Amino acid sequence: MKSKTVLWLLLLSIGLYLPPALSAQEPSEPVPLIFDTDIGNDSDDVLALAMIHALESRGECKLLAVTITKDNELAAPFVDCINTFYGRGDIPIGVCHSGVTSAEGKFNGLANATDDGQLRYPHDLKSGKQAPSAVSVLRKALADAEDGSVVICQVGFSTNLANLLTSPADEVSSLNGVDLVKQKVRLLSIMAAAFEKIPDHKTGELKRYREYNVFKDVPSAQQLAAKWPTSILWSGFEIGLNLKYPHESIERDFNYVQHHPVAEAYELYIPPPHDRPTWDLTSVLVAVRPDQHYFDLSAPGRVTVQDDGYTNFEPAEDGRDRYLILKDDQKARATEALTLLSSQPPGSAAGHATPGER
Repeated sequence: MKSKTVLWLLLLSIGLYLPPALSAQEPSEPVPLIFDTDIGNDSDDVLALAMIHALESRGECKLLAVTITKDNELAAPFVDCINTFYGRGDIPIGVCHSGVTSAEGKFNGLANATDDGQLRYPHDLKSGKQAPSAVSVLRKALADAEDGSVVICQVGFSTNLANLLTSPADEVSSLNGVDLVKQKVRLLSIMAAAFEKIPDHKTGELKRYREYNVFKDVPSAQQLAAKWPTSILWSGFEIGLNLKYPHESIERDFNYVQHHPVAEAYELYIPPPHDRPTWDLTSVLVAVRPDQHYFDLSAPGRVTVQDDGYTNFEPAEDGRDRYLILKDDQKARATEALTLLSSQPPGSAAGHATPGER
């Protein structure tokens, strides 16, 4: 017993100990995954969704649903474009109507792009107005899942998950939102907050950072941080900032088709030779592969959200929250994994549909 205690303390001190909730399921069991995204506000959401499809083709996860926190009617059709391109056009998509970031964005318009009178990226969902609410999609996906199995990856605002927590029992489940999450969710992997000071883009001075996904909907972030009942793994702003997606991959690795929605979205957002930070991708990677040591982990603690959108982390032995730590010797391996998965062609790992097939 003493030797086990010493080992636990050693692993905890170097950030490699994984509590049961953070450990992966059996290797033969794909991780049941829900992706909650503000797609359209940055191209990293698109790369992250492409990663999920690659991981599903490899048998490592199963995408149960995509829910959207960007309140624009083209966000859901664009997600449907991506899912259909990767041969999974029937994945449920849910939307919210919060008024948060309601502009179209630089690439969601690809959902309406045509060539010779035909949709460039075939899909069925023409408008977010046709999509169900995010809360209803979340409740259905959770109710249908095995207890304690689901991993949710939130890479946008906390709007949908906060609304889920306050949802009442309904015809889908006799449980309210908090109890449904407690029964069905194993882990929330979230790209939000900042746990290190960030260099000012003008002066280079290290400053406390108010992260976008938090301050765009502070009340929802506060509610999630206060009431979420399962383990949370936070990928702070500093993680993706220090892992850049190589623009050479955009120019080289997506040319197996004439038009690729992931590459085109990246180019429309900020064209190469820009190397985009991989914020959202890191949350997907650790959600599906938590025990492959792409990152170290902080000691346990608790994250709180202030009224001004800044976040605090207080260590606590029995804390619900941990955050990712990136060391220099981990950067090359993590970047390689993010790049290879994001650029993997549809069906190349498990014989799924070819691009554009359903």
